[in-house]
Amino acid sequence: MNQLVRKIEYTIFADWIFDSSSVLDLGCGDGELLAFLIREKQVRAQGIELSEQAVLHCVAQGLSVFQQDIDTGLSEYADNSFDYVILNQTLQQVKKPDFALREALRVGKKTIVGFPNFAHYKARASIFFQGRVPVTPALPFEWYDTPNLHFLSLTDFEDYCKKKHIRIECSFFKSKNKQVSFFPNLFAEFGFFLLSKTKTSGYF
Repeated sequence: MNQLVRKIEYTIFADWIFDSSSVLDLGCGDGELLAFLIREKQVRAQGIELSEQAVLHCVAQGLSVFQQDIDTGLSEYADNSFDYVILNQTLQQVKKPDFALREALRVGKKTIVGFPNFAHYKARASIFFQGRVPVTPALPFEWYDTPNLHFLSLTDFEDYCKKKHIRIECSFFKSKNKQVSFFPNLFAEFGFFLLSKTKTSGYF
């Protein structure tokens, strides 16, 4: 993901997050998003990352990041212990996305999720015309080295939230550096959602 796209993505998150709130970033990578939110929103930030190298990079920047596999859960964190939990480009890479999202919603008052749209028209065309697993700017990996374990579309995720009684408070769809408003499940490369719990959800 290039720097321009990241800046747009992070700006959307900053619009959704209140100043001085507490944030837990699951799968925080090199800590770029955490550093951005600390700088722009003065959040109290903490991250979890599996890669030891990435954790060391974050710690060297002065970020509070711990090495942990989020597939094992977040049992050390109490319910609603963070204002926001972020799963950006992480949900499709975990072994148990339903469990990871349930834990994120439990620990956070609100949860931000971002993932690539596997139903983007370029991905569809690659499968239909070439008979191959798609390799696109949003999905740049070959089948044998992709970190993605689950393949979902924007519509899949919206249907999932409806089934699980998870409230979608805001959403944003984009391709490259432009917002996509028209048929996002077809034309958007990425989707971002601000979620919250409901009393009728089976999770809570």
